[in-house]
Amino acid sequence: MYDRDWAKVDINKVPSIKTVVPGPKSKEYHDRASKYMKGYSSQVKLFPVAFESGKGSVLTDVDGNDYIDFSSGIYVTGLGHCHPKISEAVAHYAGQLMNCHDFTTKIKMELLEKLAEVTQGDLNGIQLYDSGTTAVEAGLRCARAATGNFEFISFWRDFHGKTMGSVSLAMVDSSQGMRAPGFYQAPRPNCYRCPFKMTHPECNCFCVDFIENVILNETSQQLAAIVLEPVQGWNGSVVPPDDYMPNLRALCDKYGILLFADEVLTGMARTGKMFCMEHWDTIPDITTIGKGFGNGFPVTAMCVSDKYKDVIENISASSSYGGNPMACAAALASLEVIEDENLCERSEHLGNIMLNRMEKIKDSHPIVGDVRGKGCLLAIELVKDKGTKEPFEDAGKLVYRKAFEKGLAWVPSRSTLRLSPPLIMDDDMALKGLDIIDEAIGEVEKELL
Repeated sequence: MYDRDWAKVDINKVPSIKTVVPGPKSKEYHDRASKYMKGYSSQVKLFPVAFESGKGSVLTDVDGNDYIDFSSGIYVTGLGHCHPKISEAVAHYAGQLMNCHDFTTKIKMELLEKLAEVTQGDLNGIQLYDSGTTAVEAGLRCARAATGNFEFISFWRDFHGKTMGSVSLAMVDSSQGMRAPGFYQAPRPNCYRCPFKMTHPECNCFCVDFIENVILNETSQQLAAIVLEPVQGWNGSVVPPDDYMPNLRALCDKYGILLFADEVLTGMARTGKMFCMEHWDTIPDITTIGKGFGNGFPVTAMCVSDKYKDVIENISASSSYGGNPMACAAALASLEVIEDENLCERSEHLGNIMLNRMEKIKDSHPIVGDVRGKGCLLAIELVKDKGTKEPFEDAGKLVYRKAFEKGLAWVPSRSTLRLSPPLIMDDDMALKGLDIIDEAIGEVEKELL
């Protein structure tokens, strides 16, 4: 049994910045690696630090600088870096059995039983994979096999992965190329930036009405599924109104379309529930799970309702790495930690205190247009003017860098700054991280306004 205080740190000692950052070793390692590695994320391009270790809510770089982690490895290490229960589970199977293709193992059996227990409704048809985009592709194949239809509707600025079908669901910018045939996109509710220039509830969920128009006027009405992130991640933690998901479920039922919730980012207690769709008592027909599922170990899943689970036999579902014993051990241990440590409740609590502090930051800064989120999936949107809401991308980049220099490791998205702290983070550390952001925003305002 691990020590429940394994992640405790002295709040007065973190962050601890000992060098100019990125430091000399970080620069050396990044320069050597970048001769070969291409296509780094925006956060690395803006701040090319090289990390060496992590513990709980703290990251340490190769120069010995300690950072408060508001990224969780891009929504992955929600249970904290190197949680001992997960590390021990992976190490055990690394020394016993790493891979045996898709043959059954005891640990796989136990994971499947646990996953069926915690998923919503009867989402008991399961396949295991090693990346989110692979699980999404499997969900698309499953939807087509279950319905005999081939078309999909997804949403502006959702993100589902980097393979062909996933990109066709979510062309977040033109660099991703063309969308495959049979894929259609619709606007989704963003009450801060309503695509229809309306306000909720006066709009009476016009977004769902618009989807019906897409079904009737753009598609050939051979729709297999409507696919969405319950809360948008890449686009900056955009939360839909509470009536949206039930209305979307009703629309799918009206036309015999499957509802596919991509919970790769939003699942595993990130939003205060094991699965985000639970917030609206809405059960999808297909869901995908990833990121926090293995707390850093690559393991994902596609789950489908009992009604359709037999079609998995027809979609070429097995994979070389999916469901290997190490992955199953990491995922099972993660699910047990979430339950044992009441991390759904912890995520909700931490999110509430952070949002309260973020509202004060919004009120005190002219360039903060909106703050939002659910649980530990949060965002701050920067604007040039609160009236016009014009995005302030230069400020976003600068605030990101300044806060990182002060010891906060986090995630940018153009003019929106994304916050995804580990669910185990102490209240005081979370508030200290927000103090750093507050200070960085104030400095940027003096420079740019």
